[in-house]
Order: sequence, then C-alpha cells, then structure tokens
Amino acid sequence: MNKLLEIQKKIIPQAIELMEKRYSILRQISLSEPIGRRTLSNVLEISERIIRSETEVLKEQGLIDVAVSGMTITEEGLDLLEKLKDIMNDIMGLSRLQDKIKSKLGIKKVILVPGSFDENESILKDVARCGSEYFLDILKDGDIVSITGGSTMLEFAKSIKTDKKYHNSTVVPARGSMGTDVDTQSNSIVAITSKKLGSNYELLNIPDELDISAMNTLIKVPEIKSTLDYIEKTDILVFSIGRADVMAKRRKLPQDKIEEIMSKNAVGEAFGYYFNRDGEIVYKLNTVGINLETFKNTKETIAIFAGTEKAEAFLSVSNVNKNIVLITDEKSAYKILSLT
Repeated sequence: MNKLLEIQKKIIPQAIELMEKRYSILRQISLSEPIGRRTLSNVLEISERIIRSETEVLKEQGLIDVAVSGMTITEEGLDLLEKLKDIMNDIMGLSRLQDKIKSKLGIKKVILVPGSFDENESILKDVARCGSEYFLDILKDGDIVSITGGSTMLEFAKSIKTDKKYHNSTVVPARGSMGTDVDTQSNSIVAITSKKLGSNYELLNIPDELDISAMNTLIKVPEIKSTLDYIEKTDILVFSIGRADVMAKRRKLPQDKIEEIMSKNAVGEAFGYYFNRDGEIVYKLNTVGINLETFKNTKETIAIFAGTEKAEAFLSVSNVNKNIVLITDEKSAYKILSLT
C-alpha cells in the first residue's frame, strides 16, 4: 500500500490531494454534525464553492446525508473513515510523527489525530474517540478501571461504543470531586463509562482535597475505603493532564499557595501532585484517590489531552512514568517535539 501511495504521489499527485481534502471534509462532518456548508467552509478554511461540490460527491456516494439542519455522516461514511484512518496517517505523515515522539520520550505508544485543537476545538471529539477505541482494545472483563474528571474525560466516556458487556469489571473515580460542574466530575464520568460497558462501579463521594484530620477520618468510612481499595488495584488508568497554573486556580487555592507552586517551576498537575519539567514533585496537595505509586505501577496508563498549552505539562508527567500511552492532536505533538 505504501509503495502504491508513493507511485500515486509522483504520477497523479492531485489524486492524493483530492483524497486528503475529501477525507478532511468527511471527518469534520463526523465531528461537528449536523453542520452547514458555510460553517464547514469556515472551519476547514476551504471555499464554500469547493465545499458545495465536494459534499455533493460525498452525498452521491452515500457517505453523508444533507438536511435543513445540516450535513450528517452515514454509517457507511463512518465505516470508510475508520478504514482510511491508518492510510491517511501514512499519507499525512502522522505515522512517522507518532514513532518520533514515542522514541524521543521513551514512552509505550503514541496515537495522533490530524489537525490542531488550538484552531478547531471540535478535534477534541476525535482525540477522545481514539482514546476510547484504544481503551476498548486493551480492556479485559475483570479489569479495574480508574478515570479522572474533566471535559476531556467526559468526551472520552461519551465516545465509548461497544456491544460487549464487562460484567466483571469495575470502574472507579481516580480522585474525589473537584469544582462545581457536576457533569465533568469523576463520579459522573465513572457512571457514564460503567453504563456504556455494562460494568460495576464505585463512587468516591468526597471532595478531592481535604485537611489531614478530615481525610484520616473519611478514608475509614466503609464505602469510601472500598472504593480506595479498588483504586489501589487499578489495571487501567485513563486521565487527562492539567497545566499547573490553571489547575491551581481551578482548585481555588489561596494566592500565596499558587505563587509558591509556580515559584518552584511547576508546569503540570496530575492526581494532586505538581511536577516540574523534569517530573519532580514540587508540591503535593492532601488529595483522596490515586497516589503516585499506583500511577507508576498500573499495567495500562492512557493519557488523553488536546491543545498545545498542555504539551509541557504532559512532558513533566511522561518523565514520571514511561509506561504511558499518549493520545493527542497533531499540533500538540509538534509542540512536544519542540520542547524536547
């Protein structure tokens, strides 16, 4: 296949260019459906005239449906996107980029989606979908799965699609609740994931950060202790990374604490630990949930994020644990390379 593509590039390069264009259009429709031609034109920065002619071809091929509300992708279109993914990764150079980052960081695996979240936030859905597909590939019935909170993890949970039921698996929150948005708290994401998998689940109905005395009291409560026991035996951890400054403000830490954390060159935060560029812990909160030892010893660790602003934060965490699978967007991958 690679040889055929190389020949096509030399003899009929316009065929490859057209394939890339139609693939991008079809992929964006799948991410933003229902979407109108004008919006699609703006997102992809392709003229509305070209969008109109190309979507007509896709419609004639039965790959999309067109309605007053906008264009949507058909099952046949989704199937084609899946079949084209690896081929397009080769054509667009993503396969080489994946290998380069994997080698450079010394981590387990890298999975990239084309494009830039910074320029097109709908790409988060594609990143999350790739994350859920990889997760389902490695998930075995009986595994204990820990998941953190946040908007990326919410998209991950929503994108899980499987007919198989994991009756012997248990999904747990990797940490307590943080913030006021219920939808993006780890308990809510655990409930969605468990329903999609047909699995068991345990909740952690306590705040993510506590003072020492409150934490020592609450971790003895039977239902909380039960969840913490599951977390300690995690087989698969799925999490997103946060920038140190952003997470400190989101946790509503006092200004003097924020200044202290940043004065120690913190760039990333995960599980209540703040790390510098080299992966050294520079500050630790009294959080309930997964600890650093469990993070380091978990058999399967999946980090999912989108956006170049989190690239340095991921680098710090990748220095803590090399047994990690990274799933992100193309531009963030280039940002990671530029920082190494």
